[in-house]
Amino acid sequence: MSDTLGDGKLELKQASKEVKESENVAEKYSAMTVSKNMGELSVSSAAFSAVPTHKPVKKQIQFVEDKQEFSRFPTKAGRRSLSRSISQSSTDSYSSAASYTDSSDDETSPRDKIQVNSKGTNDFCVKNIKHAEFGRREIEIAEQDMSALISLRKRAQGEKPLAGAKIVGCTHITAQTAVLIETLVALGAQCRWTACNIYSTQNEVAAALSEIGVAVFAWKGESEDDFWWCINKCINMEGWQPNMILDDGGDLTHWVYKKYPNGFKKIRGIVEESVTGVHRLYQLSKAGKLCVPAMNVNDSVTKQKFDNLYCCRESILDGLKRTTDVMFGGKQVVVCGYGEVGKGCTAALKAMGSIVYVTEIDPICSLQACMDGFRVVKLNEVIRQVDIIITCTGNKNVVTRDQLDRMKNGSIVCNMGHSNTEIDVASLRTPELTWERVRSQVDHVIWPDGKRVILLAEGRLLNLSCSTVPTFVLSITATTQALALIELYNAPEGRYKQDVYLLPKKMDEYVASLHLSTFDAHLTELSDEQAKYLGLNKNGPFKPNYYRY
Repeated sequence: MSDTLGDGKLELKQASKEVKESENVAEKYSAMTVSKNMGELSVSSAAFSAVPTHKPVKKQIQFVEDKQEFSRFPTKAGRRSLSRSISQSSTDSYSSAASYTDSSDDETSPRDKIQVNSKGTNDFCVKNIKHAEFGRREIEIAEQDMSALISLRKRAQGEKPLAGAKIVGCTHITAQTAVLIETLVALGAQCRWTACNIYSTQNEVAAALSEIGVAVFAWKGESEDDFWWCINKCINMEGWQPNMILDDGGDLTHWVYKKYPNGFKKIRGIVEESVTGVHRLYQLSKAGKLCVPAMNVNDSVTKQKFDNLYCCRESILDGLKRTTDVMFGGKQVVVCGYGEVGKGCTAALKAMGSIVYVTEIDPICSLQACMDGFRVVKLNEVIRQVDIIITCTGNKNVVTRDQLDRMKNGSIVCNMGHSNTEIDVASLRTPELTWERVRSQVDHVIWPDGKRVILLAEGRLLNLSCSTVPTFVLSITATTQALALIELYNAPEGRYKQDVYLLPKKMDEYVASLHLSTFDAHLTELSDEQAKYLGLNKNGPFKPNYYRY
């Protein structure tokens, strides 16, 4: 998920000019929600006012152009060997000889298999297409807690607002994202999909999507070479040119930009949900190389305040328990970063009786941590005494080799940020250290004196690599992504320039309203007199764009 830089880096500037538009997608759909007599839905003219952002990024994630080669793919033998990562953001890893998939599965690479679904097509590459039925059950369970997204699907599918859209996606492939993908298909889109994380794919879900005709190229435990091969297979299909991108981390966008520059210019819009990917978009925009409009979903209120905060508050405990069976009471834990992800992690650990420290670079976030009852320290001050280190900053080398050397025996190190750059895992690949695979996604790194440090998911995103995340919270983000895609695809030419835009407050409010019925929540309505007094429309938006919740 996202992390602290998403808090500090993107302070809104009041837009000097308004983006003039017709109807708002959120208003279009929300009108149906508040009206007692729901009329027919029309999406073709729908639009919302996205806010262009031109905020400086203090810490940019650079493209490692001179270190990457996209011109050739390795041989079968080469891709099975231990290889260094191509991308610092998603695939830095040591490819252990241990299998990352279930022991019941054979070790044959999906790339070496010939698989066909029940429709006779083979435009996919998953672990085992025969497990599609199990994946379908997982998707059906997820649908039960994603009622708002399903409601949007039912309301809009008659209009097919994404008819003609060819969406290429790179996200975590889970039951929850499968509900989003099937919603996009129901709204008229053609989709091809790959995974943004080599560990987070649910193989059965990938099989279920492939069974219904979605071209999926992903499986749990890909190598670095597999990762880029899968991305390329999604894009490089004869006679199929993507015109929309849904990305999580920026790797897909970067690949299309670098390897298919002419195709990149034909993209009508990009929707990005992670702080890492948003950094890359701002980098392209600042350099004048972003030739398509992009939506920054990461910094929408519904993503920051719900997905990042509440999702991580629950999933951090789940991920640590599943991998280490650790007892939290009395443990000394340091959380690096106090953005929304850090706030969620610290709240959960404090409630379980842990002694929690926070590291921060931002004085505002630091003050928040102090007022919430946490001691703000430098990592070096507590490195010898802490039991668990959790990174969630979006930065690189937050935990260095020198600090890892000073940690006590049995310490746990893990990452809750999207990118795997926060822990300097590469520095642990030295002859004097021994790696011992304990269980899936759990390694003991053993020092010469016998000290062991427990490293989870090789420094990748803990919750989606080692456990699961709350379905309901993901429904909020998925609904936002779907509406952003609808808007960008249907927006008339000229409405959005070659820039990065934030979602409007009206859309955030609409997405939130869709989910209130789950809790039987009843909103108070403004009277005409009250609305006039506040200078608001009775139907919203209720807060200005610069308001911080």
